[in-house]
Amino acid sequence: MTEPRPLAVFDLDGTLADTAHRQHFLEGSPRDWRGFFAAAPDDTPLFEGVALAREAAADCDLLYLTGRPERCRADTEEWLRAHGLPEGPVRMRRDHDRRPAVRTKLEALRGLRATRTVRMLVDDDPLVLAEAERAGFTVVEADWGRTSAELRAGQEREGRT
Repeated sequence: MTEPRPLAVFDLDGTLADTAHRQHFLEGSPRDWRGFFAAAPDDTPLFEGVALAREAAADCDLLYLTGRPERCRADTEEWLRAHGLPEGPVRMRRDHDRRPAVRTKLEALRGLRATRTVRMLVDDDPLVLAEAERAGFTVVEADWGRTSAELRAGQEREGRT
């Protein structure tokens, strides 16, 4: 019996998808999260992330791990198909889950590691990367996107993405 291929785990926002055009929704108070996520289908792909995902797919199964809420699933899966990203399941945040990204993503990674080899995590969130590395995962920092302070706050303090 052969072992399954290892997993390459990719974040979406700021890693594969350029969110710069919609970060303005997060500048006001209260932040407009509905507007922010509604504009996601218009994201342009980030070349570096897409190229890395395609390269990883040569010898890994891909899994997309995002903090986007479940209500964004149809738009997210369509965006991945439209931009020719390799097939793979998409793990999303439950709609009302407001835990920090570092907590939700590490929980998911540990669950994956229980049944599969996780070759790498590609993400733009420094806190997620640091914790994943401390937990023994190989990480790749997606430093090619532009993430505002408002988006970082949403990831870590508000549990929104």
